[in-house]
Amino acid sequence: MLAGAGVGLMLARSAAAEAAPPGPASNPLGPLSPAWRAAETLPLWRDQPPETGFQSHPVPPNAPPGFFRNVDRPTLHVFRPRASNGCAILLIPGGAYTFIVGTHEGGDTAQVLTARGYTVFVLIHRLPGEGWSRRSIVPLQDAQRAMRVIRSQATRYTIDPAKVAVLGYSAGGHLAASLATGFAEDTYAARDSIDGLDARPIAAGLIYPVITLVAGLTNPQTALSLLGPAPDDPLVTRRSPDQHVDGTTPPTFIVHALDDTAVPPDNSFRMLAALRAAKVPAEAHLFERGGHGFGLGMPGTPNAQWPALFDAWLGGHLMPRAPREQRR
Repeated sequence: MLAGAGVGLMLARSAAAEAAPPGPASNPLGPLSPAWRAAETLPLWRDQPPETGFQSHPVPPNAPPGFFRNVDRPTLHVFRPRASNGCAILLIPGGAYTFIVGTHEGGDTAQVLTARGYTVFVLIHRLPGEGWSRRSIVPLQDAQRAMRVIRSQATRYTIDPAKVAVLGYSAGGHLAASLATGFAEDTYAARDSIDGLDARPIAAGLIYPVITLVAGLTNPQTALSLLGPAPDDPLVTRRSPDQHVDGTTPPTFIVHALDDTAVPPDNSFRMLAALRAAKVPAEAHLFERGGHGFGLGMPGTPNAQWPALFDAWLGGHLMPRAPREQRR
Protein backbone atom coordinates (compact mmCIF):
# COMPACT_ATOMS: atom_id res chain seq x y z
CA MET A 1 0.00 0.00 0.00
CA LEU A 2 1.19 3.52 -0.75
CA ALA A 3 0.59 6.95 0.70
CA GLY A 4 -0.46 8.14 -2.76
CA ALA A 5 -3.44 5.85 -2.51
CA GLY A 6 -4.83 8.02 0.27
CA VAL A 7 -4.19 5.53 3.06
CA GLY A 8 -3.71 7.18 6.46
CA LEU A 9 -2.20 6.10 9.72
CA MET A 10 -3.25 5.53 13.29
CA LEU A 11 -0.91 6.51 16.12
CA ALA A 12 -1.12 4.51 19.37
CA ARG A 13 0.73 1.79 21.25
CA SER A 14 0.12 -1.87 20.62
CA ALA A 15 0.33 -4.60 23.21
CA ALA A 16 3.22 -6.11 21.28
CA ALA A 17 5.13 -2.85 21.44
CA GLU A 18 4.98 -2.93 25.22
CA ALA A 19 7.30 -5.95 25.12
CA ALA A 20 9.96 -3.91 23.32
CA PRO A 21 12.60 -1.88 25.17
CA PRO A 22 11.36 1.38 26.73
CA GLY A 23 11.03 4.22 24.27
CA PRO A 24 8.45 6.46 22.57
CA ALA A 25 7.98 4.29 19.46
CA SER A 26 4.32 4.38 18.48
CA ASN A 27 2.35 1.56 16.92
CA PRO A 28 -1.27 1.08 15.89
CA LEU A 29 -4.20 -0.42 17.67
CA GLY A 30 -7.00 -1.61 15.45
CA PRO A 31 -7.78 -4.49 13.10
CA LEU A 32 -4.55 -6.36 13.63
CA SER A 33 -5.20 -10.07 13.99
CA PRO A 34 -5.19 -11.86 17.37
CA ALA A 35 -2.14 -13.73 16.08
CA TRP A 36 -0.34 -10.40 15.67
CA ARG A 37 -1.15 -9.39 19.20
CA ALA A 38 0.03 -12.78 20.48
CA ALA A 39 3.29 -12.71 18.50
CA GLU A 40 6.53 -12.47 20.40
CA THR A 41 8.42 -9.23 19.78
CA LEU A 42 12.19 -9.09 19.43
CA PRO A 43 14.11 -5.80 19.53
CA LEU A 44 16.65 -5.42 16.72
CA TRP A 45 19.12 -3.34 18.67
CA ARG A 46 20.07 -3.81 22.33
CA ASP A 47 20.56 -0.08 22.77
CA GLN A 48 19.77 2.86 20.53
CA PRO A 49 19.88 2.00 16.80
CA PRO A 50 22.46 3.57 14.51
CA GLU A 51 21.94 7.18 13.43
CA THR A 52 20.35 10.00 15.37
CA GLY A 53 17.72 12.69 14.91
CA PHE A 54 14.47 10.75 15.28
CA GLN A 55 11.40 12.99 15.33
CA SER A 56 7.83 11.78 15.77
CA HIS A 57 5.18 13.19 13.43
CA PRO A 58 1.46 13.76 13.99
CA VAL A 59 -0.96 11.38 12.30
CA PRO A 60 -4.28 12.49 10.73
CA PRO A 61 -7.16 11.85 13.16
CA ASN A 62 -9.18 10.06 10.47
CA ALA A 63 -6.39 7.65 9.60
CA PRO A 64 -7.36 3.96 9.52
CA PRO A 65 -5.75 1.64 12.06
CA GLY A 66 -3.41 -1.25 11.48
CA PHE A 67 -0.42 0.74 10.26
CA PHE A 68 2.89 1.61 11.97
CA ARG A 69 4.60 4.96 12.07
CA ASN A 70 6.95 6.87 14.40
CA VAL A 71 9.30 3.91 14.85
CA ASP A 72 12.33 4.69 16.97
CA ARG A 73 12.87 1.12 18.21
CA PRO A 74 12.59 -1.32 15.28
CA THR A 75 11.31 -4.81 16.08
CA LEU A 76 10.67 -8.28 14.72
CA HIS A 77 7.25 -9.85 15.32
CA VAL A 78 7.58 -13.63 15.39
CA PHE A 79 4.92 -15.97 13.97
CA ARG A 80 5.58 -19.65 14.64
CA PRO A 81 4.02 -22.57 12.73
CA ARG A 82 2.36 -25.57 14.35
CA ALA A 83 4.85 -27.82 12.54
CA SER A 84 8.06 -26.14 11.42
CA ASN A 85 9.70 -26.97 8.10
CA GLY A 86 12.95 -25.58 9.50
CA CYS A 87 12.89 -22.53 7.23
CA ALA A 88 12.34 -18.87 8.08
CA ILE A 89 11.14 -15.79 6.20
CA LEU A 90 11.93 -12.17 6.99
CA LEU A 91 8.71 -10.42 5.93
CA ILE A 92 8.80 -6.70 5.11
CA PRO A 93 5.43 -4.98 4.55
CA GLY A 94 5.11 -1.93 2.31
CA GLY A 95 3.99 1.64 2.90
CA ALA A 96 6.10 3.94 0.66
CA TYR A 97 8.66 4.24 3.48
CA THR A 98 6.05 6.54 5.07
CA PHE A 99 4.26 3.92 7.18
CA ILE A 100 4.29 0.13 7.51
CA VAL A 101 1.25 -2.00 6.66
CA GLY A 102 0.76 -4.29 9.64
CA THR A 103 -2.45 -5.90 8.38
CA HIS A 104 -2.69 -7.79 5.07
CA GLU A 105 0.97 -7.32 4.15
CA GLY A 106 2.09 -8.06 7.71
CA GLY A 107 0.16 -10.30 10.08
CA ASP A 108 -2.21 -11.78 7.49
CA THR A 109 0.65 -12.78 5.20
CA ALA A 110 2.60 -14.19 8.14
CA GLN A 111 -0.31 -16.47 9.04
CA VAL A 112 -0.57 -17.78 5.48
CA LEU A 113 3.14 -18.58 5.50
CA THR A 114 3.13 -20.21 8.93
CA ALA A 115 0.33 -22.48 7.73
CA ARG A 116 2.88 -23.75 5.20
CA GLY A 117 5.47 -24.44 7.91
CA TYR A 118 7.59 -21.29 7.79
CA THR A 119 8.66 -19.34 10.87
CA VAL A 120 7.96 -15.72 9.94
CA PHE A 121 9.62 -12.61 11.33
CA VAL A 122 7.74 -9.41 10.40
CA LEU A 123 10.04 -6.40 10.36
CA ILE A 124 8.85 -3.07 11.69
CA HIS A 125 11.78 -0.95 10.57
CA ARG A 126 12.64 2.70 11.00
CA LEU A 127 11.15 5.10 8.47
CA PRO A 128 13.71 7.32 6.72
CA GLY A 129 11.65 10.51 6.77
CA GLU A 130 11.32 10.58 10.55
CA GLY A 131 14.38 12.73 11.14
CA TRP A 132 17.13 10.11 10.94
CA SER A 133 20.59 11.15 9.86
CA ARG A 134 21.71 9.29 6.72
CA ARG A 135 18.03 8.65 6.02
CA SER A 136 18.62 6.60 2.87
CA ILE A 137 20.55 3.91 4.74
CA VAL A 138 18.37 3.48 7.83
CA PRO A 139 15.96 0.82 6.43
CA LEU A 140 18.84 -1.28 5.09
CA GLN A 141 20.61 -1.11 8.46
CA ASP A 142 17.49 -2.60 10.06
CA ALA A 143 17.07 -5.27 7.35
CA GLN A 144 20.69 -6.41 7.66
CA ARG A 145 20.43 -6.52 11.43
CA ALA A 146 17.12 -8.41 11.20
CA MET A 147 18.71 -11.20 9.14
CA ARG A 148 21.52 -11.46 11.66
CA VAL A 149 19.19 -11.48 14.65
CA ILE A 150 17.09 -14.24 13.06
CA ARG A 151 20.17 -16.37 12.48
CA SER A 152 21.34 -15.73 16.03
CA GLN A 153 18.02 -17.18 17.28
CA ALA A 154 17.98 -20.23 15.00
CA THR A 155 18.25 -22.81 17.77
CA ARG A 156 15.53 -21.15 19.81
CA TYR A 157 13.07 -21.20 16.91
CA THR A 158 14.17 -24.56 15.46
CA ILE A 159 15.18 -23.17 12.10
CA ASP A 160 18.19 -23.75 9.89
CA PRO A 161 20.22 -20.51 9.87
CA ALA A 162 21.20 -21.26 6.27
CA LYS A 163 17.53 -21.28 5.21
CA VAL A 164 16.32 -17.75 5.85
CA ALA A 165 14.64 -15.96 2.93
CA VAL A 166 13.27 -12.42 2.60
CA LEU A 167 9.85 -11.42 1.22
CA GLY A 168 8.78 -7.81 0.71
CA TYR A 169 5.81 -5.86 -0.62
CA SER A 170 6.03 -2.55 -2.52
CA ALA A 171 8.50 -0.33 -0.61
CA GLY A 172 9.14 -3.43 1.50
CA GLY A 173 9.99 -5.08 -1.82
CA HIS A 174 12.51 -2.32 -2.41
CA LEU A 175 14.03 -3.04 0.99
CA ALA A 176 14.02 -6.80 0.33
CA ALA A 177 15.75 -6.20 -3.02
CA SER A 178 18.19 -3.79 -1.34
CA LEU A 179 19.05 -6.51 1.17
CA ALA A 180 19.42 -9.11 -1.59
CA THR A 181 21.87 -6.90 -3.47
CA GLY A 182 23.42 -5.01 -0.55
CA PHE A 183 23.64 -7.61 2.22
CA ALA A 184 27.41 -7.05 2.47
CA GLU A 185 27.26 -3.25 2.27
CA ASP A 186 28.99 -1.61 5.24
CA THR A 187 26.06 0.38 6.64
CA TYR A 188 26.86 0.49 10.37
CA ALA A 189 29.64 -0.29 12.83
CA ALA A 190 29.34 -3.73 14.43
CA ARG A 191 27.68 -3.62 17.85
CA ASP A 192 28.10 -7.21 19.09
CA SER A 193 28.73 -10.80 18.01
CA ILE A 194 25.41 -10.89 16.14
CA ASP A 195 26.87 -8.48 13.59
CA GLY A 196 29.45 -11.08 12.66
CA LEU A 197 26.69 -13.23 11.12
CA ASP A 198 25.87 -13.24 7.42
CA ALA A 199 23.04 -10.94 6.29
CA ARG A 200 22.55 -12.59 2.89
CA PRO A 201 19.11 -14.16 2.42
CA ILE A 202 19.04 -17.54 0.72
CA ALA A 203 16.28 -16.29 -1.59
CA ALA A 204 14.17 -13.16 -2.13
CA GLY A 205 10.49 -12.63 -2.93
CA LEU A 206 9.50 -9.24 -4.36
CA ILE A 207 5.77 -8.49 -4.54
CA TYR A 208 4.86 -5.44 -6.68
CA PRO A 209 8.23 -4.00 -5.65
CA VAL A 210 9.66 -0.54 -6.05
CA ILE A 211 13.03 -1.21 -7.65
CA THR A 212 14.34 1.85 -9.45
CA LEU A 213 14.28 5.30 -7.87
CA VAL A 214 14.66 7.09 -11.20
CA ALA A 215 12.04 9.83 -11.62
CA GLY A 216 9.26 8.83 -14.00
CA LEU A 217 9.78 5.13 -13.35
CA THR A 218 9.58 4.92 -9.57
CA ASN A 219 6.82 5.55 -7.07
CA PRO A 220 7.31 9.24 -6.23
CA GLN A 221 6.38 8.99 -2.54
CA THR A 222 8.74 6.07 -1.95
CA ALA A 223 11.64 7.95 -3.55
CA LEU A 224 10.83 11.15 -1.63
CA SER A 225 10.59 9.34 1.69
CA LEU A 226 13.86 7.48 1.23
CA LEU A 227 16.03 10.04 -0.55
CA GLY A 228 14.57 13.42 0.35
CA PRO A 229 13.41 16.14 -2.05
CA ALA A 230 16.58 16.69 -4.11
CA PRO A 231 18.75 13.56 -4.39
CA ASP A 232 21.69 13.61 -6.74
CA ASP A 233 22.15 10.99 -9.45
CA PRO A 234 24.77 8.93 -7.55
CA LEU A 235 22.39 8.55 -4.59
CA VAL A 236 19.52 7.51 -6.86
CA THR A 237 21.78 4.89 -8.44
CA ARG A 238 23.15 3.74 -5.07
CA ARG A 239 19.69 2.98 -3.72
CA SER A 240 18.24 1.41 -6.91
CA PRO A 241 18.71 -2.38 -6.43
CA ASP A 242 18.61 -3.25 -10.15
CA GLN A 243 21.92 -1.41 -10.49
CA HIS A 244 23.65 -3.74 -8.03
CA VAL A 245 22.63 -7.25 -9.06
CA ASP A 246 25.60 -9.60 -9.46
CA GLY A 247 26.50 -13.25 -9.10
CA THR A 248 26.11 -13.10 -5.31
CA THR A 249 22.47 -11.95 -5.49
CA PRO A 250 20.22 -14.77 -4.24
CA PRO A 251 17.54 -16.44 -6.38
CA THR A 252 14.59 -14.09 -6.75
CA PHE A 253 10.82 -14.46 -7.19
CA ILE A 254 8.84 -11.50 -8.59
CA VAL A 255 5.11 -10.73 -8.71
CA HIS A 256 3.51 -7.70 -10.35
CA ALA A 257 0.17 -6.71 -11.88
CA LEU A 258 0.41 -5.14 -15.31
CA ASP A 259 -2.31 -2.61 -14.45
CA ASP A 260 -0.37 -1.27 -11.45
CA THR A 261 -0.35 2.53 -11.76
CA ALA A 262 1.28 3.24 -8.37
CA VAL A 263 4.46 1.22 -8.99
CA PRO A 264 4.96 0.76 -12.74
CA PRO A 265 5.59 -2.86 -13.79
CA ASP A 266 8.80 -1.59 -15.40
CA ASN A 267 10.30 -1.83 -11.91
CA SER A 268 9.95 -5.60 -11.97
CA PHE A 269 11.02 -5.75 -15.63
CA ARG A 270 14.24 -3.95 -14.77
CA MET A 271 14.97 -6.26 -11.86
CA LEU A 272 14.26 -9.35 -13.93
CA ALA A 273 16.54 -8.11 -16.73
CA ALA A 274 19.34 -7.47 -14.25
CA LEU A 275 18.92 -10.91 -12.70
CA ARG A 276 19.02 -12.60 -16.10
CA ALA A 277 22.09 -10.62 -17.16
CA ALA A 278 23.87 -11.78 -13.98
CA LYS A 279 22.63 -15.36 -14.50
CA VAL A 280 20.86 -15.34 -11.14
CA PRO A 281 17.97 -17.86 -10.94
CA ALA A 282 14.69 -15.97 -11.18
CA GLU A 283 10.98 -16.52 -11.63
CA ALA A 284 8.39 -13.83 -12.44
CA HIS A 285 4.58 -13.85 -12.46
CA LEU A 286 2.95 -10.92 -14.24
CA PHE A 287 -0.79 -10.73 -13.75
CA GLU A 288 -3.15 -8.96 -16.11
CA ARG A 289 -5.09 -7.38 -13.24
CA GLY A 290 -4.60 -6.53 -9.60
CA GLY A 291 -3.52 -2.92 -9.48
CA HIS A 292 -1.35 -2.13 -6.48
CA GLY A 293 -1.56 -3.41 -2.94
CA PHE A 294 -3.49 -6.63 -3.60
CA GLY A 295 -1.57 -8.38 -0.84
CA LEU A 296 -2.32 -12.10 -0.77
CA GLY A 297 -4.40 -11.70 -3.91
CA MET A 298 -8.02 -11.12 -4.79
CA PRO A 299 -10.13 -14.28 -4.27
CA GLY A 300 -11.22 -15.92 -7.48
CA THR A 301 -8.55 -14.23 -9.59
CA PRO A 302 -5.19 -15.51 -10.86
CA ASN A 303 -3.17 -13.21 -8.58
CA ALA A 304 -4.49 -15.11 -5.55
CA GLN A 305 -2.26 -18.00 -6.64
CA TRP A 306 1.04 -16.28 -5.95
CA PRO A 307 1.50 -17.49 -2.32
CA ALA A 308 1.27 -21.12 -3.44
CA LEU A 309 3.58 -20.41 -6.38
CA PHE A 310 6.07 -18.72 -4.07
CA ASP A 311 5.96 -21.63 -1.63
CA ALA A 312 6.62 -24.14 -4.43
CA TRP A 313 9.43 -22.02 -5.86
CA LEU A 314 11.05 -21.34 -2.50
CA GLY A 315 10.89 -24.99 -1.54
CA GLY A 316 12.92 -25.80 -4.62
CA HIS A 317 15.68 -23.48 -3.43
CA LEU A 318 15.55 -24.43 0.24
CA MET A 319 15.37 -28.20 0.00
CA PRO A 320 18.11 -30.38 -1.47
CA ARG A 321 17.22 -31.77 -4.87
CA ALA A 322 17.79 -35.34 -5.98
CA PRO A 323 20.17 -35.89 -8.90
CA ARG A 324 18.44 -35.64 -12.26
CA GLU A 325 18.53 -39.41 -12.91
CA GLN A 326 16.76 -40.03 -9.58
CA ARG A 327 13.91 -37.64 -10.51
CA ARG A 328 12.98 -39.51 -13.71
